[in-house]
Amino acid sequence: MALVLDSNPNPTNFYARLINNQRFACIPMLQLKSGGTLSGCPVACKTWGKLNEDGNNVLVICHALTGSSDVGDWWKPLIGPGKAFDPRHFFIFCGNVLGSPYGSASPLSINPDAARQYASEFPQTTVRDDVKAHNLVLDALGVNGLFARLLAPGFVRNIIPIATSADHSAWGISWAETQRQCIYSDPKFDGGYYKPTPEGQPSAKLAAARMIAMLTYRSCLSFDRRFGRKPPRSLAKVREPPLDLPRTDVPAIESEDHDRNAVAQRRRDPSFSAQGYLHHQGEKFIRRFDANCYLHITNKMDSHDVAYGALVIGVETDALFLPEQQQRLAAHLPGASLSVLKSSDGHDGFLLEFEQLDALIKSQLRSRLPELHAVTHRPGDSRSGDDDTTTAGADGSLTRELDHW
Repeated sequence: MALVLDSNPNPTNFYARLINNQRFACIPMLQLKSGGTLSGCPVACKTWGKLNEDGNNVLVICHALTGSSDVGDWWKPLIGPGKAFDPRHFFIFCGNVLGSPYGSASPLSINPDAARQYASEFPQTTVRDDVKAHNLVLDALGVNGLFARLLAPGFVRNIIPIATSADHSAWGISWAETQRQCIYSDPKFDGGYYKPTPEGQPSAKLAAARMIAMLTYRSCLSFDRRFGRKPPRSLAKVREPPLDLPRTDVPAIESEDHDRNAVAQRRRDPSFSAQGYLHHQGEKFIRRFDANCYLHITNKMDSHDVAYGALVIGVETDALFLPEQQQRLAAHLPGASLSVLKSSDGHDGFLLEFEQLDALIKSQLRSRLPELHAVTHRPGDSRSGDDDTTTAGADGSLTRELDHW
């Protein structure tokens, strides 16, 4: 049984403080699929809406790879009255996954056996461990016996997998491995025992890993349409922590009498808009994510291998989770249907095509759960959630950027 806490159990975690109005719970002892255990395991979450008397109106939203529990941070247009995720009808729950830096147990947590942060010694967790932990938290919030009944026929009444697959393909695993090798190669990585702050971590190679990832989230067509061969537009430069990555327009050898300041400046000034976009995303990412956590969650994704009437949603230009994978997923889920988002933006289409998603999800939930839409709850009840859909992003900004995959 998890215990709901009044405050963040790890207030020294810089990254958890980036997420506003989170709730925290603590699981005294969590047994992991790997055979290991986590003592005093914290889980961060956010909730919206009211849990009904039967405890059967729970809508669980699973965040993306580097996301947090704040659904409003990446799907704000889909949450609210009349939207797909309507807190008047559903008790909406989003739990932060294990291994993430945003408040749940992770390499940033304190190892009770060593009285210091786990760092690279944090035990590997799986998606199944996340499911177990989140259900224990839901149990503590009043959804009685949820985990015990999870596998009972009919308990999970509907699922909507979006831009995903039943397992991580060799293609996806290979992309993740290239990103991990970037981080390992940074001298500041030091086996994972670096200072766990944006300034202290292996920021240059974590940024490079993020740049690689960004290429898998979009499509060739979207990059060509957006950037072409245009010069970079003016972007606010991020001065700290420094990101000293070499540019393709810098000669491999510079003469000793060359102006070193000019060389350094050229190294920070990309020649093309596409380069500028990637460097901008890399610099943003190192301010909001931890390298050990990134290694952990990408390994978790690689290890995953997976409701009658499910709606499977794909993106027609997704080069990371191919539409063929969604077709296979729908074919093997009993009674499932498949819908494909029309988008030229690749995998990130699921973060951009709000109108299509809103219509698809609302239609599915209303057809599968009509009795829940017949009841409207008022906000402010003692069993209600946060009802907060206007919080700032993990980078502290209210401007929308595609950071949360």
